[in-house]
Amino acid sequence: MFAELNCTPRQPCEAGGELFTRLEREGIFLEDTACFYLSEITLALGHLHSQGIIYRDLKPENVMLSSQGHIKLTDFGLCKESIHEGTVTHTFCGTIEYMAPEILVRSGHNRAVDWWSLGALMYDMLTGSPPFTAENRKKTMDKIIRGKLVLPPYLTPDARDLVKKFLKRNPSQRIGGGPGDAADVQKHPFFRHINWEDLLARRVDPPFRPCLQSEEDVSQFDTHFTRQTPVDSPDDTALSESANQAFLGFTYVAPSVLDSIKEGFSFQPKLRSPRRLNSSPRTPVSPLKFSPFEGFRPSPGPPDPMEPPLPPLLPPPPPPPPSSTAPLPIRPPSGTKKSKRGRGRPGR
Repeated sequence: MFAELNCTPRQPCEAGGELFTRLEREGIFLEDTACFYLSEITLALGHLHSQGIIYRDLKPENVMLSSQGHIKLTDFGLCKESIHEGTVTHTFCGTIEYMAPEILVRSGHNRAVDWWSLGALMYDMLTGSPPFTAENRKKTMDKIIRGKLVLPPYLTPDARDLVKKFLKRNPSQRIGGGPGDAADVQKHPFFRHINWEDLLARRVDPPFRPCLQSEEDVSQFDTHFTRQTPVDSPDDTALSESANQAFLGFTYVAPSVLDSIKEGFSFQPKLRSPRRLNSSPRTPVSPLKFSPFEGFRPSPGPPDPMEPPLPPLLPPPPPPPPSSTAPLPIRPPSGTKKSKRGRGRPGR
């Protein structure tokens, strides 16, 4: 499973499509179905964490299904390396509906943010919507930081308990947030029927196996993309390796590239199912849209008596000296590859 976690341009597109599309078609998942996908994602996150990598952008759009129905994580453009026990980072990035509160208040975050995102994804699978949504980004962030978690009555006690433990606002109290990491998550009663060794060896049958007519079958993908006319990128002459050395360390990005990225962002909400009464833009966040030198401050309101307070906001670092030659980079410095975030999915 883990050798195929990342998806690079050289890999064939996963014929099973996105988990997002599966959710769009189903509306919500039964708990047994959600349990299978959550179990495989738990193993994937645990492996990344064991390598000192935090993912930071878990959402249905970034979970692909293979032709056999197993999950594969994609889009590692916002991941952070060398984050081990006791290490934190402060980059403000991710997708708002799945971002942990400690990212929003910039108090420093570690691998526990991935378990918050998994809790938000679990809630999404079982209810048809992320746990905290509103009509705009600021109100959504405000709900994530201080809003009350509302659980539908049809969830089983084990599912309710796991969602609550994933969505603890204090990362030290969050399940998976301690030294045990994924092992603590695997021990939860919600996963009591999972044989983790069989799951890792792919001896567990997925709840859904795509019905494909051929290797070129794209029926499992959103028709918004499959109906588009493919356009080839121009084959520009590449510079030699020695010529490229002259540009090492430069962060300049052409204004035309910045404009094209900005135009690719979509802010229109989209409803998934009748259960989803509120929606929110699902545009990913990077320093291009939110300044890394400004922390988010929630609107004043009564604190949740069930949750301990988050650490106070760190004072913002001083802005960099003005430069007439190089604007701020549009990606966190640690990014290892360009994200697919500019693809402009309508309403997500």
